[in-house]
Amino acid sequence: MKSSFTPLLALIALIVGVPTVALGAEAHIDEILVTATRRHVAADEVSAAVSLIDADAVRGQKLITDALNNSPGVFLQQTTPGQGAVIVRGLKGSSILHLVDGLRLNNAIFRSAPTQYLALIPVSVVERIEVLRGTPASLYGSDAVGGVVQVVTRLPSFDSQASAVRGEIFAGVDSAESGRILRGTLDVGNKRIATSVSAEYLQTGDRKTGGGERTGPSGYKSKAGRFLMAITPDERHSWLFDIHFLEQPMTPRVDELVAGFGQTEPSSSEFFFTPNRRLFAHIRYDLAAGPLDMDWRFDASWQRIDDDRVTRNFAAPTRRLEANQSDLTGFMLSGSRNSNFGSWIVGAEFYHDRVSSSRFVQDIATGQSLEVAARFPDGSRVDRAAVFFNIESAVSLRNRVSGGIRVSSVDVLLPETSVSQAASVDVTDASGDLGWIFDLTRAWQVVANVGYGFRAPNVFDLGTLGNRPGNRFNIPNTNLKSERALQADFGVRYHSDWLQLETILFSLQYDNRIVSVLTGDVTPGGRDIVRSVNAARARIRGVEFGFEWQLTQSVVATGAINYTWGEQTVAGQTEAADRIPPLSGRVNVAWDNGSAIRIDAWAAFADLQDRLSARDVRDVRIDPNGTAGWGIIGASATWQPNKAWTLTLGADNLLDKRYRNHGSGLDAPGRQLSVSVRRVW
Repeated sequence: MKSSFTPLLALIALIVGVPTVALGAEAHIDEILVTATRRHVAADEVSAAVSLIDADAVRGQKLITDALNNSPGVFLQQTTPGQGAVIVRGLKGSSILHLVDGLRLNNAIFRSAPTQYLALIPVSVVERIEVLRGTPASLYGSDAVGGVVQVVTRLPSFDSQASAVRGEIFAGVDSAESGRILRGTLDVGNKRIATSVSAEYLQTGDRKTGGGERTGPSGYKSKAGRFLMAITPDERHSWLFDIHFLEQPMTPRVDELVAGFGQTEPSSSEFFFTPNRRLFAHIRYDLAAGPLDMDWRFDASWQRIDDDRVTRNFAAPTRRLEANQSDLTGFMLSGSRNSNFGSWIVGAEFYHDRVSSSRFVQDIATGQSLEVAARFPDGSRVDRAAVFFNIESAVSLRNRVSGGIRVSSVDVLLPETSVSQAASVDVTDASGDLGWIFDLTRAWQVVANVGYGFRAPNVFDLGTLGNRPGNRFNIPNTNLKSERALQADFGVRYHSDWLQLETILFSLQYDNRIVSVLTGDVTPGGRDIVRSVNAARARIRGVEFGFEWQLTQSVVATGAINYTWGEQTVAGQTEAADRIPPLSGRVNVAWDNGSAIRIDAWAAFADLQDRLSARDVRDVRIDPNGTAGWGIIGASATWQPNKAWTLTLGADNLLDKRYRNHGSGLDAPGRQLSVSVRRVW
């Protein structure tokens, strides 16, 4: 049943605003490493719109992406329970730059559609997640069109020269997905050298949606681990050695295996990621007060992502076995300094990405296999190099400005295949941004930002051959140009001891946008043949609201409301922009009087979204009449009898509503009861 919350929520939006933190979890952090600046600054000295999600908000989740849902300016899409894609200001996939400790997660095979790779970061490694909403063009360049999502990992820290041991064990179960989680971390060390080892295991069953129906197959398993060593020989020097991984051995692509809107049978009889895996290794060296009296940082990293698949069109006699791999190596050098003139940073980075891809067709009856054209041209590579400069300065008692410029070079090489010619795409471009903060009073601030950025096409855009969601089949197009974006923000903030408010208005002009368009042909299996072209121009606008309100000494209310509007022109036809989230948000009330018990209650909602693009209407994951509005409520109780033990009981979607996040490939969980216990020492 469809519903509309628009009149009520419009009234609420006039009363409340959006905090610079997500749902109040980090309201009292005075100094943070902000993604918006690449250096330590106070939160009120950042002109960009930034949401922060701390470790407590992530700890009880199956995936780190689950903690981002309903944050200011953020919407979450799920194609399968083992994956989650963040949509920021209506943009997704390769239009959002994903980072881990300042280093790229985005690789050459990142889709322009929702991607699953952010969910391949272990929950146990997370210190916090920072979401920068906007175009930080001078600091990050290509891919940071709609914003940046950065995962900052946890580092072991000891204050004494004497060796010490710390540890944590977390276990949880839930009902709607029959989920079982076990995580453990052990830190050993002292002030000079510290090590950390962690491991986690997750297993779920088929998801029970509202009303009690099980959707399957949707269950999956996940395993992850980490080893880290931090060495600080003195106050000026420090080293970090980090390696972590996560693997989902066999995750079903639910929207392919279950009939969607307008279908009487599913698109596939088999569609499994076997496996999805990420392995990440990182070395960092920090030097304080080094040459030129600057603080220097050097990073070297390597990331391997395996995106292997087993697929079979519905009732087909053959299956396809794919092995797709990206090896991304990166180097970054940056220097920063605080002076009387201001805070500034200068840096350079280089990334080399190589793609391996193969595909075989297997006859089910005989078991014989034949190699066919791969999903991506095997041996494709992408080289990225950039230099950047950014500065922040107080130009008067009440005015602070920031700005920067970046020059980037992106080279893409695709070898010749049986279905496409060899191609080379070289892009060199400059991007930049400006920011302004005006302190009206001690409590009120006005902020504004403008940025110009671009996104160079990658291997996925140029060379993909194979099935795509929505019953489509993609063919390569090696003649693509960079996308370009101009984005502007304007906002007002209020901060006092009992109330925080922020309201941000944004506007984005997105040109040369790469979209999939129909060729007019159909595969023998009935899939529409599409190809990627620079055929769209989009305008996206919106408002982000929220608040944190200390109602009494024991009661805190927090909330966020997001509204995004988009329109695009594709091949001369104007329509609603693709995959724009509906009006949505969340309100949370927490009671904590300093005793052993804390109570939380929340409500989340989304309005009807019936402004659909032609692609949305064809997508079998989306009701062609629009995604219905919904509202759910939940509550949790946390008992902490001492510093060592924490027990949490939770109940989400208490009314067992059946609903779907717009664009997702399956309905959300129904009534979800959960229990978790945490032991630290």
